[in-house]
Amino acid sequence: MQVAAIYDIHGNLPALEAVLQEIHDEAVDSIVVGGDVVAGPLPSETLALLRSLSIPTHFIHGNAEAELIRYLAGQPPGGLSERADEEARWVAQVLSPADKQFVASWSSTVELEIDGWGNVLFCHATPTSNITVFTRMTPEEKLLHIFENLTASLVVCGHTHMPFDRTIGGVHVVNAGSVGLPFGRTGADWLLIDKDLEFRHTDYNTAEAAERIRQSHYPQAEDFATNNVLQAPSEAEAMQMLAWLERQQAESQVGL
Repeated sequence: MQVAAIYDIHGNLPALEAVLQEIHDEAVDSIVVGGDVVAGPLPSETLALLRSLSIPTHFIHGNAEAELIRYLAGQPPGGLSERADEEARWVAQVLSPADKQFVASWSSTVELEIDGWGNVLFCHATPTSNITVFTRMTPEEKLLHIFENLTASLVVCGHTHMPFDRTIGGVHVVNAGSVGLPFGRTGADWLLIDKDLEFRHTDYNTAEAAERIRQSHYPQAEDFATNNVLQAPSEAEAMQMLAWLERQQAESQVGL
């Protein structure tokens, strides 16, 4: 059984199209969409493409979907930044009622039995949170309480947009990276689970993608096209930003 894990699409439809073409060529058995689908330039079109797939597909909430659902319920979005809150309000305006109901139906985690791996747990950030930041550099002792007492032999997460492969308290934990907003290099990152774990990178026509994004009604279209499609934050820049978020969360105990 081959499973493709695609995380953090962020409304980047051209990147998703390129990844799905590779997934089709691989003839995978199932897809897990790991959250943060709608926060980006083409949320409606991205959802339409995902809903049209003939391959069995599982969806889980990311922090972007949680922010949207809170806003739709009349609560503050509670995002990681004011920009994230503004994004939730914009997405709420552009999604159809059917799309909003579809997003609300997603679960917080998904568990699949995969040959050679046993029980595999898919979550957005951690098994108990869609916002907790940790990276390949986070000391294991700070994470043991999150991953202890799990029945899964493998946990697949995303959220921080950088692939990694590590062990935490005897649990194999991998980050699938980001399809729509990868850190470190342009293109799209995703994960193929078969007998082995394959961290996949898909290149696509970023100039054409940037133009499609600029033609959207997304308020941050130019910034997204320039700084996340035509180029990407460097690994050093990303790690510095993630380390800051991690410290902020540790101080406030948010999501932990």
